[in-house]
Amino acid sequence: MATSGFGGSGIEGGGPDERPEERITRNWNELLQELRVLQTGVQILTGFLLTVPFSPRFPELNDHQQTIYLVVLVGAVVTTCLIIAPVSFHRMLFRRRQRPWLVTASHFCARAGLVGFAIVSALVVLLVFDVVVSLTAAVIAAIAVLLLFVSLWAGLPLLNGRNNSH
Repeated sequence: MATSGFGGSGIEGGGPDERPEERITRNWNELLQELRVLQTGVQILTGFLLTVPFSPRFPELNDHQQTIYLVVLVGAVVTTCLIIAPVSFHRMLFRRRQRPWLVTASHFCARAGLVGFAIVSALVVLLVFDVVVSLTAAVIAAIAVLLLFVSLWAGLPLLNGRNNSH
């Protein structure tokens, strides 16, 4: 049995006696917990971004900064949509015995939402550094943030999986 490098049990499932319908229910519940964490951050970021044009300094942004802002805003709204979509899926398919599809579709939305959140976060850093420091500093900072997300969210799990496959 594989164990995680961080002291976890490494148990993928609920055990050898877990029935397929139990596994799908467990997967759904685990996915919901993950989405709750992500949803809060995405909604707060989106809400904040919606207020930015009403701040006194917004008219001081140059054209490319306003364009970056609009891209960030649209990205945040799309990410919010992706993260909340599983709730709509569940409401539409409640008690229709569609949980396998629900888990698969929601898993896709969660992964796309994570990617969206990483990109939007990097673009927020790009915009803030551009306004406060310079475009060059902004690009460097945004790339650093994106690399941090990729390293932590993809690199560490992949490295752990490779180490535990022996």
